[in-house]
Amino acid sequence: MKVVFLDRDGVINKYPGDKLYVTSLAKFRFLSKAKKAIALLSKAGCRVFVASNQAGVGKGTYSQKTLDLITANMLKSIAAEGGLIQQVYYCTHRKEASCSCRKPKPGLLKKAADKFGFNLKTAYFIGDTIRDVATARAAGCKSILVLTGKEKLVNQKNWEIKPDFVFKDLLAAAKFLTK
Repeated sequence: MKVVFLDRDGVINKYPGDKLYVTSLAKFRFLSKAKKAIALLSKAGCRVFVASNQAGVGKGTYSQKTLDLITANMLKSIAAEGGLIQQVYYCTHRKEASCSCRKPKPGLLKKAADKFGFNLKTAYFIGDTIRDVATARAAGCKSILVLTGKEKLVNQKNWEIKPDFVFKDLLAAAKFLTK
């Protein structure tokens, strides 16, 4: 059984842009093949988790209640397509809080591993930024970078950490993980 962590913005839903947040249900837009990809992972027996920084809550840009509403709607839409997210983990702290759960620190992933009893060394983390790659490395996971969000392949010469795998989108990554 594979364990797969997904970042949210830029992997599941459209990346809102640098220093911008998904602040309402109306602004949450699934990427075209994301629900299909999560369903593929779920049907193949993968345990899928979401691990995402959502500092907009800590900054007061949007409320915890709004984040909970967006998350509930996301999970319901994914389930309607046959996908299952085991648990969603968010860090809502501001960067200045220096918490252990804000990516690239591995706190969110460790929390899931402790609760669900799996070894992070066998897990994968799929994200759209080099910070996500660094999170995977810090947790001991394999990293998969998808090119549907912030990071672009043309920047790879500037990447301080190289991902283990790169795919155009979540569906391509899911096909790789389930073959």
